[in-house]
Amino acid sequence: MPRETNASRRERAVEVCERLNRRYGPVECFLDHQNPFRLVISVLLSAQTTDAQVNKVTPELFRRWPTPYEMAGASVADVMDVIKSLGFYKTKAKHCVEAARMIVADYGGEVPSTMRELQKLPGVGRKTANIVLNVGFGIVEGIAVDTHVNRIAHRLALSPKTHEKEPLKTEQDLLKILPHEYWESVNHQWISFGREICSARSPKCAECPLADLCPSCN
Repeated sequence: MPRETNASRRERAVEVCERLNRRYGPVECFLDHQNPFRLVISVLLSAQTTDAQVNKVTPELFRRWPTPYEMAGASVADVMDVIKSLGFYKTKAKHCVEAARMIVADYGGEVPSTMRELQKLPGVGRKTANIVLNVGFGIVEGIAVDTHVNRIAHRLALSPKTHEKEPLKTEQDLLKILPHEYWESVNHQWISFGREICSARSPKCAECPLADLCPSCN
């Protein structure tokens, strides 16, 4: 099979986005939140945990510590007790308290709105920062590559196999081939698609709307 040209790959990637946009339209953030601070904490908690599980613990978490000021004064043990149903809850509880303290001490209680400053917060990497910027501030600097986006990008061969275990490199591959206007919708639309059709274990290739665009289609 001839090697795909960059132009062809770009054209295919844009068509993927167009079809998923027609299928799903604007998709709301899956994590319950009311402001950028609660969004930061919720996304931080969602690492290797389902959004549904996070949404079960955050009502009590934010009832007890609704703002960075309250959470900065919380004990890690108390936060651990509230979120103990989540994976890696000990580390996450520590990050929640430390991030709140930094937001209070360094940013006057306001969540920073730049990629560089967000990534200074404990537990916040580029994926989390992308979601906070996009959803919390309407700033689109990149694409949040979670497990769904990463899986779909590689099944569609929009990122080389050598980057399959490196989401940051997968993100850069997507940014190179997708025009900026598509970046905002990729994360939530591709997550919806991953949950509905392109699941990790049993993808529904027979009913996939992208079957003719996908080299991995059975």
